[in-house]
Amino acid sequence: MPRLRQVSRQDTTDELVLRMYDQLFGDRDPVAEPGTATGTPGDWWTVFALVPDVFRHAVQGFGVYRSPDRFLDPVLRELGQTRAGWARGSQFVYSQHCKSCRALGMSEEMIEAIPSWGTSDLFSPVQRAVLAYTDCLVLDGGRTPDAVFAALQEHLSDEEILELTYITTLYDMHAVMCRALRLEFDDRVEPIIEIAAPEGQGSYDVGAAISDPGKG
Repeated sequence: MPRLRQVSRQDTTDELVLRMYDQLFGDRDPVAEPGTATGTPGDWWTVFALVPDVFRHAVQGFGVYRSPDRFLDPVLRELGQTRAGWARGSQFVYSQHCKSCRALGMSEEMIEAIPSWGTSDLFSPVQRAVLAYTDCLVLDGGRTPDAVFAALQEHLSDEEILELTYITTLYDMHAVMCRALRLEFDDRVEPIIEIAAPEGQGSYDVGAAISDPGKG
């Protein structure tokens, strides 16, 4: 379950929230009867509805990146968003944007190669530049070598680069928030935990034993 309270249909009067609930869930209450057409629980919407102006701001952001006024090729946009989901470790962002890549006609082989794009020959030079830049944005916090940026500028205008930067980091933000709040497919148990040692060996120092086998 999400870490924050969800907003039932009966608990909101906000017009945009109700309109999105109608669009995504029909006449169901999304808290009592969760589930969307893409298979997600839909709890991103019900949690963000806690603060209607934040909900509105986020929805407007989705409208901005999908606007026909954009300069950036949608395929490059989705490559950045999908890679951002993978790099940030968000099952939700990665999964949803794999579907968006598919809807744009990207091959299954290319979608499957996004996690290991650096060793794949399926991507064009501009696509590789976008993926390299995405890694700089997400994995290196924006620290971008001149060579990476120069490769991007060989193919994209300043306007396209600004859009790519904004959209990719927008989805890095969404990936972080989904993981922190345990929303949608990011409602997962933390996989990195201590595995219990055998009984009676709870304080055994493995590193010391390896470095000095005579004391093991």
